[in-house]
Amino acid sequence: MRQLLIDQYLPLDGRSRASIEPRSPAEFGGRGTLNETIEVESMNHDTAIRLAVWSGPRNISTAMMRSWGNRSDTFVCDEPFYSNYLMETKLPHPLANQIIEHHESDWRKVVDWLTGDVPDGKAIFYQKQMTHHLLPHIDREWLAGVTNCFVIREPRDVITSYIKKNDEPNLEDTGFPQQLEIFNWVREHSGITPAVIDARDIQNEPRRMQGLLCDAIGVNFQESMLSWEPGLRETDGIWAEHWYAEVVRSTSFRPYKQKSDQVPNHLSEIHDQCLKAYHQLYEHRLR
Repeated sequence: MRQLLIDQYLPLDGRSRASIEPRSPAEFGGRGTLNETIEVESMNHDTAIRLAVWSGPRNISTAMMRSWGNRSDTFVCDEPFYSNYLMETKLPHPLANQIIEHHESDWRKVVDWLTGDVPDGKAIFYQKQMTHHLLPHIDREWLAGVTNCFVIREPRDVITSYIKKNDEPNLEDTGFPQQLEIFNWVREHSGITPAVIDARDIQNEPRRMQGLLCDAIGVNFQESMLSWEPGLRETDGIWAEHWYAEVVRSTSFRPYKQKSDQVPNHLSEIHDQCLKAYHQLYEHRLR
């Protein structure tokens, strides 16, 4: 099996990350700055905010989707590249055939949808994205047409949760190397440092952290982001019945609770590689 190392995702032009000067979103076509927010309800194609939120599996990504989906001005979508990922990898995930049949599997059509008019005429298009679903054959240029942000989680928590569903993950399954690759691509091609938020911070301080994220992308925080009704949503992928049991019962972010679970010895090298990527992203977290 090919070994994928985090070092593959360092900048390729010899520059250190410190040499990439961050600029504000407004300097790169953003919709506001950290101290300037806008009221939004409905907007046209040119002024809408398309927010691609990148995380790996076993994170708080679905709770984040619930939070943003509870805004009055936001349309959400759920892992739009999953069907393409399953079609290309042939992985035997639960409901794989149904997912491929039900959801768009042509990545080019997915990109057109993600960068086109926002459904329902909403002002914000929140795109819940899994980093490992963005396979190498997918052109990255479309990332310049959306606002990217990243949700990270401590690797021990990710791996110990993941192995309850798949006890033999490889590094690619965790999504950490892909998350770092996407982050670096966005940073190097835009000249800005995209927003990074840590799952534990959101769980413990949801209002403050969601407020910081709203400031970073230039929209007003809404109190409705702090709680939601339990249950499934029409915007959930059809895989929700298999993966979303805990979120379906939730009504808000739950405070972080330290667990005693430990990473198995045979996954220690993978954990170390994940930790390397996590630490690089953690340096840029909102706080």
